[in-house]
Amino acid sequence: MKIGICSDHAGLEYRTKIISYLLSKGYEVANFGTDSAESCDYCDFAHPMAAAIEAGECQLGIAICGTGNGMAMTLNHHKGIRAGLAWNHAVAALVKQHNNANVLVMPARFVSYRMAVGMVKEWLENDFEGGRHQRRIDKIPVE
Repeated sequence: MKIGICSDHAGLEYRTKIISYLLSKGYEVANFGTDSAESCDYCDFAHPMAAAIEAGECQLGIAICGTGNGMAMTLNHHKGIRAGLAWNHAVAALVKQHNNANVLVMPARFVSYRMAVGMVKEWLENDFEGGRHQRRIDKIPVE
């Protein structure tokens, strides 16, 4: 499975470490940057990753910025993306189980690295429950 990962400057350190974690677990990783600690715009990295997921080049994605909100808002403008913002293990599991999130978004300034890795693990190891949750997901798109 190929996982895309992107961040702005606030998520750079976590993104770099999470890439190593994912590779150690046997995942293929597509790095969408940034590779600089200089202030940058999260949209410049979220859009290319979302496009890669929509094109089938990546199956899932992880996005990290200061609060997670900028990444989530940007990613969720893409029709093929369901980005879920998580701040603890339970929420990370639920965005997969209930919302079938194909992108996990995390707030680097509000969680420890240990929490971030735990959230990635929870999100990857859980499955979508379907049923009533699918009915709700089907109502998300606006034509």
